[in-house]
Amino acid sequence: MERKNIICPFCGCLCDDVYVDVEEDKIVQIFNGCILCKAKLSSGERVKEALVRVDGELVPSSYEDAVESAAKILVESSMPVLYGWSNTSCETISQGIRLTEKIRGVIDNTSSVCHGPSLLGIHETGLPTCTLGEVKNRSDLIIYWGCNPVHAHPRHMSRYTLMPRGYFRRNGLMERELIVVDVRSTDTSKLADQFIKIEPGCDYELFSALRAALRGHTVPDVAGIKSKTITELSLKLKNAKFGALFFGVGLTMSGAKHRNVENAIALTRDLNQFTRFVIMPMRGHYNVDGVNQVLTWQTGYPYGVDFSRGFPRYNPGEYCANDLLASGSADSALIIASDPAAHFPRESLEALKKIPVISIDPFKSLTSLISDVIFPSAITGIEASGTAYRMDCVPITLRKVVDSGYKTDKEIISDILNKVVELQHGSKV
Repeated sequence: MERKNIICPFCGCLCDDVYVDVEEDKIVQIFNGCILCKAKLSSGERVKEALVRVDGELVPSSYEDAVESAAKILVESSMPVLYGWSNTSCETISQGIRLTEKIRGVIDNTSSVCHGPSLLGIHETGLPTCTLGEVKNRSDLIIYWGCNPVHAHPRHMSRYTLMPRGYFRRNGLMERELIVVDVRSTDTSKLADQFIKIEPGCDYELFSALRAALRGHTVPDVAGIKSKTITELSLKLKNAKFGALFFGVGLTMSGAKHRNVENAIALTRDLNQFTRFVIMPMRGHYNVDGVNQVLTWQTGYPYGVDFSRGFPRYNPGEYCANDLLASGSADSALIIASDPAAHFPRESLEALKKIPVISIDPFKSLTSLISDVIFPSAITGIEASGTAYRMDCVPITLRKVVDSGYKTDKEIISDILNKVVELQHGSKV
């Protein structure tokens, strides 16, 4: 059976034109998807059943016993950390916030280690942006700054920016210009009309120089870029009919971090005095924008939210998962739709290994190896439906394609919440 218009649940592009062949509730062939999409839809090594660590060994457990074990860990903790959330549905995240509030813990997501500085910069200056559809239909100048979409978002250029034929850009690639700014040559820079190689950690200075050049000031050589090149680039930006600047963690996690983002947004704002220009972060996980959205509308804050006093508090650098682990404050962790053991610094990983860990994931991972309770779950967007936000903040409904028999993330979180309430008060939610 052929299923059309499937949403790819991998990166922030959320491509909606994938179609698959399904036989006996298994995807046997994938069309239109990139290599990352095919790897995700084809699935990796699955967790087959619930596991609980007993005497140092992970042993099979009934689902009900695993839920009770997880609930006991969270109830008995003084500072539980619930981390991940970027590869699951908005509905699951909403339940996760309820659970965090009930156990007076901290809820954090992968933004704290990637685009957290983007959110801090947006706090300060706002965000002159648009949808990816507008970029596709209107843009004639595309800038990728500190990112490499050829590898991280393989269909971003073919669907939304450089190559598609838009309503006002009928000739697609022939009517667009691509500029790449990075510290080294990448596969994306090889496709660019102009590649600007800057010195590491000098993004803030280059943004400032471009803003000065826009105002007609003579600027010196900055960030390893000649004065003439900076002036010519400022004129090119000013003369664009519709420009779009996309930036990645090469900007957010270098040098001035959120100050880089503030200055990038300020440059975009300045350009709008002359033309139409927008800016957009290149979000990685398919629903990392969604977790920021849900957390913000329910708590007022996008990540690193602390409920230890019974109400939400927000202080990046103190209430994020890495900070709590490094300081030794966290005494248990629930990890969902994420693999921090593969990505966190060594100091945080060593701390994570010393505390009880609950893992909810469809696949085996490094985090599951150090977990005390493991729940196998359905893959959202393939085996479960839900809502996710594309990188341009457009909500998209993910449809169920096949039936796996696994419980969904939302069901697991809801069952743990019910058991927590039962342990605390002797009654269910």
